[in-house]
Amino acid sequence: MAVLTNILSNNAMAVLFTPIALGIADRLAVPPDPFIVATILGANCSFATPIGYQTNLLVMGPGHYTFADFLRAAAPLVLLMWLTFTLFAPWYYGL
Repeated sequence: MAVLTNILSNNAMAVLFTPIALGIADRLAVPPDPFIVATILGANCSFATPIGYQTNLLVMGPGHYTFADFLRAAAPLVLLMWLTFTLFAPWYYGL
């Protein structure tokens, strides 16, 4: 999701992946809350490319940023968010 949200809008990604997250939670017979939160976090990782969100494009020109600048700054942040949620969610949600 974090990759696709940089191509499509974050709202579209949330709408597309929420039923999938709910289906996974249902099949695993666990509460859907952590899956919904993971969907929300993944859908909002739209900062890895300048086309991912409108404000990225607004700062690209005046800041003289390149496409690679966004990837260099955002890739570690996306990995950090993913790792943090992966370690934190089982503890917080009691999974």
